[in-house]
Amino acid sequence: MTAPAHLKTTAAALKLLLLDVDGVLTDGRLYYNPQGEVSVGFHIQDGLGIHLLQQHGIEVGILTGKNHPAVTHRMQELGVKHLYQGLSDKVPTYESLLKTLKLSEAQVAYMGDDLPDLPILQRVGLSVCPANANPYVRQAVHWVTKAKGGRGAVRELVDFILEAKQITP
Repeated sequence: MTAPAHLKTTAAALKLLLLDVDGVLTDGRLYYNPQGEVSVGFHIQDGLGIHLLQQHGIEVGILTGKNHPAVTHRMQELGVKHLYQGLSDKVPTYESLLKTLKLSEAQVAYMGDDLPDLPILQRVGLSVCPANANPYVRQAVHWVTKAKGGRGAVRELVDFILEAKQITP
């Protein structure tokens, strides 16, 4: 794996992976059709990674500022139970989710790519961003993936978590 070896112990203790959408699960681009409807693309390997985590008892959640019907559909397809969209401030939802799941911050990983993600990235046990994240975010996280957002960055993180937990996909 490409993650620093000292993060393996932290990754082995994780029980929840939280993800931003735009710039993490997607490449951050929005496609508008002539009617003004927006579409986004998801990387199939990221989806399989999310599935693998859930199969091994690791919760997955989405915290995103936008509200996309495509995100709702994709997360339903993947069986993601913790989907929170349209968040102008992600921290209250994050704190509520920790209480609901009875988890400590050390048991949480978060992948974000831009400034609104910093408050959570600075609190979780494992903070990660894609290679093409905002420079301030890249400086603030524990690990920057080699893959870009929407191009397998989530799967890179998932593979590291599974390896740290000694789980063979």
